[in-house]
Order: sequence, then structure tokens, then C-alpha cells
Amino acid sequence: MDRAEKAELVSTLNTVFSDAGSIVVAHYSGMSVADMTAFRAQMREAGARVRVAKNRLAKLALKGTDVAHMEDLFKGPTVIAFSDDPVAAPKVAIDYAKTNDKLVILGGAMGPTSLKADDVKALASLPSLDELRGRIVGMISTPATRIAQVVNAPAGQLARVMGAYAAQGEKEEAA
Repeated sequence: MDRAEKAELVSTLNTVFSDAGSIVVAHYSGMSVADMTAFRAQMREAGARVRVAKNRLAKLALKGTDVAHMEDLFKGPTVIAFSDDPVAAPKVAIDYAKTNDKLVILGGAMGPTSLKADDVKALASLPSLDELRGRIVGMISTPATRIAQVVNAPAGQLARVMGAYAAQGEKEEAA
């Protein structure tokens, strides 16, 4: 990697560190190429991304960002997972770490907030933005459905009463 490529990588990582909703840093020592490919694919499906960068370059990219406090995490073979959705990257990283013990979560950041490994696990247990949006839509649409049922209920009751009177009238005429 020449100097221009390194400068471009530092610039790209700086943008990632500045704009990401959440960042997870993990050790990946011993993971095979197939394992890393599967991890990247799961992250992509969730709307997150994975980068492997030299720790020295990652530390340079951290300077001037809200997540500069993560510098201590960059020791050894590290992988960076990040997403705009604050829950996506931690959720996929924790789920993948459960099935592959070679991925060890070190910590991360959510905005200026520093996260330890336990904090990343707690963040992963939260519902994603899409799940929360679905719940809110469900909560909003439920009252509307109930209002429609209440409005239609008197008409239904009236129809049942009329049907009962009609049935009673037919029995009286038959007798």
C-alpha cells in the first residue's frame, strides 16, 4: 500500500468514525476467509459494513472525531464493524460471536459514548430502528382498527336485532 492509498484509507475511516451510528471493534485472530466472508455477508444484510485496517491507520483516522476515545481498542488483529442504525452492527457482531468463538468483541462506540464489550451486548439486545418503526405503526393502526370496530358494532347489533324479530315473526305466522 503506497502513501496515497494509506491517506485515502485514513480519510475513509475518518468519515466512517464521524458518521456511523455505532461502531464495534473486535479481534478476529484465527478466523478463516470463509468465516470472514460469512461475517461480512451478515453485516451487509443488516445494513452494516466491516473493515479491516492497520491499527496505526485506524488510530490516525480516529483523531478529530467524537470516537477518539476508542484508540485503546486497536491492539492486535482488529476488525471494525459499523452501521448508521445504532443497533445493526452490534446485533450482528454479537450474534456471529456466539457461533464463532474466534470473533472476540472488544468494545465500540455509539456517537461520543464509549462502549465496553458488555455495553455492546446490551445494545445488541435492543430492537432495531426498523423493528421500532413497525411497532409504532402497529400501535398507531390498532386504535384506528378498534374505532372502526366500534363504529360498525351498532350497525351489526341492529342487523342482528332485526334478524331476530324477522325470525320471531316467521315463527308466529307459521303457528
